[in-house]
Amino acid sequence: MNKTEIAAVLTDIATLLELKGENPFKIRAYQSGSRLLEGLGEDEIAQRVEAGTLEEVKGIGEALAQKISELHRTGKLEFYEKLRASVPAGLVEMLSISGLGAKKVRALQEKLGVDSVASLRAACETGKVAALDGFGEKSQEKILSGIRNREAYGKRHLWVEAQEAGAPILEGLRRLPGVKQVESCGSLRRRMETVGDLDFLVATTEPAPVVDWFVSQPHVKEVTARGDLKASVRLESGLQADLRLVPPEQFVFTLHHLTGSKDHNVQMRQRALARGFSMSEWGLFPADKKHGPSAEAAKQPDAAQKSLPAKTEADLFKALGLAFIPPELREGLGEIEAAEKGELPDLVTIEDIRGVFHNHTTASDGHNTLEEMTAAAEALGLDYLGIADHSKSSFQARGLDEGRLETQIAAIAALNAAKKFKTHVFSGTECDILPDGELDFPESVRAKLDYVVVSVHSAFRQEREVMTKRIIRAIEQPHVTMLGHLTGRLLLQREAYEVDAAKVIDAAVANGVIIELNASPMRLDMDWRLWRKAAEKGLLTSINPDAHRTAQLEYFRLGVGVARKAWLTKEQVFNTRTLAGVKKWLAARR
Repeated sequence: MNKTEIAAVLTDIATLLELKGENPFKIRAYQSGSRLLEGLGEDEIAQRVEAGTLEEVKGIGEALAQKISELHRTGKLEFYEKLRASVPAGLVEMLSISGLGAKKVRALQEKLGVDSVASLRAACETGKVAALDGFGEKSQEKILSGIRNREAYGKRHLWVEAQEAGAPILEGLRRLPGVKQVESCGSLRRRMETVGDLDFLVATTEPAPVVDWFVSQPHVKEVTARGDLKASVRLESGLQADLRLVPPEQFVFTLHHLTGSKDHNVQMRQRALARGFSMSEWGLFPADKKHGPSAEAAKQPDAAQKSLPAKTEADLFKALGLAFIPPELREGLGEIEAAEKGELPDLVTIEDIRGVFHNHTTASDGHNTLEEMTAAAEALGLDYLGIADHSKSSFQARGLDEGRLETQIAAIAALNAAKKFKTHVFSGTECDILPDGELDFPESVRAKLDYVVVSVHSAFRQEREVMTKRIIRAIEQPHVTMLGHLTGRLLLQREAYEVDAAKVIDAAVANGVIIELNASPMRLDMDWRLWRKAAEKGLLTSINPDAHRTAQLEYFRLGVGVARKAWLTKEQVFNTRTLAGVKKWLAARR
């Protein structure tokens, strides 16, 4: 295991021990051990494990050193496995509900016998939770709201989770003999922020072996349907995966149909009818022939019916007088009209991104050091990296006070001067927007930084008008560069707080402030639905990974997918600019 994985295990152990009511000092030892590991270099940990000198690190005792060494060498820890088995799964499941930590879960178990989400709901609905010391009516309602959200979102998955589950299936299908073409479809292909299920389409003249392979994959928990040309399975992750097999000549039409969206497909069929064609998943047929299927028909045409040929989706769109419409844009929101007029945007690409902002280190709640983050950015070929650790009011994230921020600014300057890395590092902060709209750092401190991200991390329940004024007040302050995660949403976990996004967008444009597209897969905020009009007003975005560890720097790739869905071009994305261009723009803001 690497240090990040080991640190995660130590944190998990601390949580499990807390659920069991173990000694607080023991719990804190694992929590501290996790943080200490995050501050050490990967090479140093490996060297100390090999030399048996982990105990020389202050805060790591003999027992903890043994466990870290075992995890590093073998990737397993018997103590951890036994501990997990000793804690009821229902208690761990309850931790996924907003507002519940290990202490509260244990209190609910000890005082009410609650040991599952179902029993927790029952206790809330009868008012038993509100009556407990340390809870009350507001806590009870928050827990019920968290349970309702969990149930509502339970059938959907984050895009990145669906993509990771689907990638090995897609790759495996491509390697099978007899498979001519294969693609994923549906909301995954359209880059929706959440995905209901996986859809795979295969072009082949030999379907049976493909179906056999699909239903026998190791991560398949249940085969829910199996036929000659279709199959459905339930994966261990909970995702449903559907397979559809078609002859090669039908592939393009079925791919378009299964990609969707429903609104896009309806509009395309209407366009086809207006031009004398009938369009379906089976093909594009002349509608005036007696044997041609109607636009509404869902039946497979007989063998005598001949579709217009199409080797690619571009051929299909061309047949209807349209430029190729990228899958991300197929939402029935004007993309067909734009394609007809030749007005589709030249969408931003992953290759356009030159650097990333809004990233965290071990100075606050990140898992890697400044040098490790910089090395990872360089390995990705990025020209620049922005570090924006939390400010002091985010105490739960070990936010930096003025003194620690000064130290970090100096460390970044020294790192750049040493020229150890090709990637230039910009000094920044993710500065809390306080409940009244004031900022966590005064103007004199903000002026010392290359850039400032301002974000809301508290008082989420403010009324819409109050929250809107709060954010606008922050935007209007000197030395503010970017607004972080506009709505505060956590996909499938927490709803956005109430805010008038249109007014905030107007304020950002008026003050020359960037609104980030936070590319964390749990945020993807500002929502893609807001960006088209915002960009037309001149709003600039920065696709920020909000990385808390080196691997998360690549989240910018997810952000590019969302930016494409938002109709954004290279020119509308700040971090497609060269290092010299970024330096010039930031200098003008100081």
